[in-house]
Amino acid sequence: MRIGVLASGRGSNLEALLTAQAAGSLPARIVAVLSDRPDAAALEKARAHGVEAITIDPQSTRARLAPEVESRFRDELIRREVEWVILAGFFRIVGAPLLDAFPDRIINIHPSLLPSFPGLHAQRQALEYGTKLAGCTVHLVNAEIDRGAILAQAAVPIE
Repeated sequence: MRIGVLASGRGSNLEALLTAQAAGSLPARIVAVLSDRPDAAALEKARAHGVEAITIDPQSTRARLAPEVESRFRDELIRREVEWVILAGFFRIVGAPLLDAFPDRIINIHPSLLPSFPGLHAQRQALEYGTKLAGCTVHLVNAEIDRGAILAQAAVPIE
């Protein structure tokens, strides 16, 4: 199985995926990492593991990518014969170009126990709310922000 990863930041989730791949515990191959930020540390982590790293200029600071920009992400993934897409710290909302090209094959890693604290700054939201448990959710991506089917969750106590 061929995976494409979209990342905007440090790449900590990407690093975990690349480590699992190197150890043989990820039953897939990450073939490309795409970012909307040329300075994303995730790109260097990809290169360090021999994975192609690509930057696509979003031409905007808005959370939602313009359809023509998102189509460029889609085209790069299709060109590399990607079967599944993982959003690993990708700070953009995906829409029809990616959702239609990869139906039920886009996975997001979100830093909260969804459906609680969707969107940005989930950990800050949890702390401000005073919750006693935080965690992480892996879910399928659909047209609603952080509302796709939950695949896995892990909880950790807030001390």
